[in-house]
Amino acid sequence: MASLTEWKVPPAFQPRAQDYGFDLDRTLSAVVGLHAIVPQDAFSANTLGTERGGNGVLIDNGLVLTVNYLITEAETVWLHLGDGRVMEGHPLGVDQESGLGLVQALGSLDIEPLALGSSNATQIGDRVVVAGVGGRTRSLAARIAAKQEFAGYWEYALDEAIFTFPAHPNWGGTGLISTGGELIGIGSLQIERASEGRSEHLNMMIPIDLLKPVLGDLRKFGRVNKPARPWLGVFTAEADDKVIVAGMSPKGPAARAELKEGDVIVAVNDEKVSTQREFYQAFWTLGPAGVDVPLTLYREGDTFNVVLTSTDRTRMQKKPRLH
Repeated sequence: MASLTEWKVPPAFQPRAQDYGFDLDRTLSAVVGLHAIVPQDAFSANTLGTERGGNGVLIDNGLVLTVNYLITEAETVWLHLGDGRVMEGHPLGVDQESGLGLVQALGSLDIEPLALGSSNATQIGDRVVVAGVGGRTRSLAARIAAKQEFAGYWEYALDEAIFTFPAHPNWGGTGLISTGGELIGIGSLQIERASEGRSEHLNMMIPIDLLKPVLGDLRKFGRVNKPARPWLGVFTAEADDKVIVAGMSPKGPAARAELKEGDVIVAVNDEKVSTQREFYQAFWTLGPAGVDVPLTLYREGDTFNVVLTSTDRTRMQKKPRLH
């Protein structure tokens, strides 16, 4: 695998120490590279791959915060420090609702953790640093472009995500750092939006405030200690105020119920839905994983009902091996 730090952010977009009221280089040293190895037979291998690379941020003694898709079902995780050292880590746990994940370093990193700030206190227009492993040359001076709800095609939604511009090219697990030098988010995605007749790319960041209520559980149990949300294993798209089936996870409830690509999801439990977020909220509120989810579908001129028995998606996934 190529080095995680071979590329560089163009100099004009790199953060400058004089623009911030904190020690920029020391703060950026808390960002590490992450290389995860996932078994070929893992549930997520076909969609996310068996080798995954990105970033993470040290937030406590040996505890690295990242985005969950990088470490889901990983059997081996390597942490690449900015000074060239490499250390093995243990995938401690993931939170499906927020999209965050934790790795425990199996040794002393000997770097200062980054303090957690308040993502709720941020405002549109705030100056931020989107930090990747390798210091200033792999980090980006950016601003908060938007704070709004987000829904993804894989049964994922946030009440308020943070969007930054310009976009970091190696966004997965990047640290979103405030003007006070605190961690206020973790990089998840790159998205495209139209602006003044042209398209531009932004990063979607998971707000750090979502970590605080679940951090204790993730450290202790490797998961959030509450009933899991129901999962259907359906990928969706939005078009013309309709929620459309775009695909399904193999062996998931939707695939077993023989949903088809192109089906329009009209309603959940007789509640009409027209957006992905409405669809998710409608069945998430029916009960925990295992609850029956009645759907009304439209297919090739016919409207019909089907009941899916939901499940906990983590039961389909491999558990981290103990070290």
